[in-house]
Amino acid sequence: MKRFEGRMFFAVCAASSLLFATRMFAEDNSGNWFESISHVPTEYILEDTYVGGGDVERGPNKSVRDFDENDSIVHLVFTPRTKLGVLRLGAEWERFSFGLPDHAALPDTLQSVSLVVGLDMQFSDSILVRAEGQPGVYDTEFDNLGYDNFNLPFLIGGTYIYSPNLQLVLGVSVDIERKYPVIPVAGLRWKLAAQWLLEAVLPTPRLQYEVSKDLSLYVGANVKQTSYRVDDDFGSANGIPRLNHAILTYSEIRTGGGFDWKISPIVTFTGEVGYQPYRNFDFYRAEVRYHQDGGAPYGTISLHGAF
Repeated sequence: MKRFEGRMFFAVCAASSLLFATRMFAEDNSGNWFESISHVPTEYILEDTYVGGGDVERGPNKSVRDFDENDSIVHLVFTPRTKLGVLRLGAEWERFSFGLPDHAALPDTLQSVSLVVGLDMQFSDSILVRAEGQPGVYDTEFDNLGYDNFNLPFLIGGTYIYSPNLQLVLGVSVDIERKYPVIPVAGLRWKLAAQWLLEAVLPTPRLQYEVSKDLSLYVGANVKQTSYRVDDDFGSANGIPRLNHAILTYSEIRTGGGFDWKISPIVTFTGEVGYQPYRNFDFYRAEVRYHQDGGAPYGTISLHGAF
């Protein structure tokens, strides 16, 4: 495999690409969206999830049993305002670690390090658009990287503010390494009553109840799907040579409930527990797939906010 003299390739591509994606949102549209400010606003997320023992299988006689999972995320994005809109410039690291038994034909680590490059735009009082991408390295180990460990997933989407209580969302997610490279997204954000808010938008739909200005309770889901490239000799080491340097699309869905506690104006603590009913390891180009055979409980803690 070509080595990362390609670390230079990653730096050049990441810095020169203006990529676009969105996690749709809608806020009260009063005031000027691009009002001048005296500092650079920043948003952050520190999150860790533990998933208990679950099972996957590949056919009736090939399975991996009772393995746990840890998913960690660090996300930091600067959001300066410009004449074009609100820039989104930062970085994100995510790592899945699996407690797999010996000789399981699955990687025990999936990880990514990416830039976050995007732009929020307001085309009218009622139409907001976010375009954001995450150019980076999506791999199992970072010890032998090549240009094909680099990927450019992105999303583009918009929000139509029908009223202060109802916003409609439409967008598209693109990842050329995914089994289905283009996935459309639609949803809504609906304030049902003074204390009830429905955010029916992927990847984290939820129904929220505001107990007080500092505490909210919610039920919802988290849908994850990312593609990674495994090592050059991964397949040979596990008796399936066609998996050498293969693309793996990892998917999971978590469903549960939790709380958001606003500790201070810049720090919110989130706790969540629930059940993971779906998980899928898909080497789709090599036609090898391990699918969910037994769900597992999970717990998440997170610190997040903006300043």
